[in-house]
Formats: sequence, structure tokens, C-alpha cells
Amino acid sequence: MRLTLAVAARAVGVGLPVAVAVAWVLARGRFRGRALLNAFVHLPLVLPPVVTGWLLLLIFGIHGPLGAVLLNWFGVRLAFTTGGAALASGVMSFPIMVRSVRLAIEAIDPGLEQAARTLGAGRLDRLVTVTLPLAGPGILVAAIVGYATCLGEFGAVITFASNIPGQTQTLPLAIFTALQVPGGEATAARLAGVSVTLALAGLLLAEWLGRRLRVAVGR
Repeated sequence: MRLTLAVAARAVGVGLPVAVAVAWVLARGRFRGRALLNAFVHLPLVLPPVVTGWLLLLIFGIHGPLGAVLLNWFGVRLAFTTGGAALASGVMSFPIMVRSVRLAIEAIDPGLEQAARTLGAGRLDRLVTVTLPLAGPGILVAAIVGYATCLGEFGAVITFASNIPGQTQTLPLAIFTALQVPGGEATAARLAGVSVTLALAGLLLAEWLGRRLRVAVGR
């Protein structure tokens, strides 16, 4: 369970800033290829997770175009490592985080940003002082829901990072392993109970914090 929590934290910690940037581009940008970018971002939601993991293996494996560069230039290997488990989890939770942040940004009254612009605030100033604070509830919810999603990711992780105890065996993979052992149903049931509890706690926390922040922002 500690490994699962650590993997989810790494995935969200790296993926959330990128998700915020992409959500802002999709919400405020007007450019050719915007629809294609939106489709690409949400692709992990509609692809089988095993396919996503296989694509990650092709790209970030030791012979892949990015994996070879990371290994030869920086000595970093992602496939079949804890970092790879975090990458796979982050890719699967990324569209969920982008969607939550994008909806929060689109709900902001554009007049507030225009008012800041007339007062001399540049694009970056408006983003930091107006857009991001008002989108704070959505960003926080994105982080929590993304974290909860990472806790349950299975297909992409086992394909890209394998099922190595103590290194890549997250909670869903441990449940799968327990079910493969005769008499392991009791262990699988206990782990499933932990998984359900963590997921439910994450969703309730996201709802509660989102409501509190919306009230605070409204004031």
C-alpha cells in the first residue's frame, strides 16, 4: 500500500502542473489543431489500458525513441521500475485531471480577466492572479481525483512496469497476484477492502474540499 501511495503521489505531482497548462491552452487557446490536441489528451480514456501500457513500452522502453535517450544520456530507465509505474498511472489519470481543470477555467467569467487586462495585467499576470486562484477548486479536485484514479490503475502499469513485488506491485496488482494463488481469496478480499476505502475517501474528500473552496472563492 505504501508503494501504491508513493506511485500515485509521483504521478500526480509531475502530471498536475502539465495538466493545468494543457487545460488552460484548451480552455483559452484558439488555434488550428486544438480539436486534435483535445482528442490526443483524452485518448487514454478510450483506449484499453493495456494498449496504453504497450505504447508506453514502445516509446519509453530501453530501445524506444525516448527511452533510449533517457538511458544513454541520463542513465534513467523507466520500463519495469517504480518510475515507470508512476508514468503509466500518470498517463491514465492525466485526461481526468485536464478535464476537471478545464471545466473550472471555462466557468470563470471572462470579464474578470478582461478587467485585469484593462488595468495593465499581462497574460502571465492574469493567469497567476486571476485565473489560477479562481480555478483553485477545480485544480484541487483534479489532484484528488487523479490521485484516486492512480490508486486503481492496473492494465497500463502491469504492461509497462510489470508486477515486481516491492518495486512495481501496486495495490491492484497485489490483488491480481493474490487471486492467482490457491486460497488467496481472503488476502485479495482484504486488499480490495483497502482499495475501496481509499477510493471512497478520495472521492468524498474531493467533493468536500471542492465545495469549501467554491464557497471561499465566492466570498
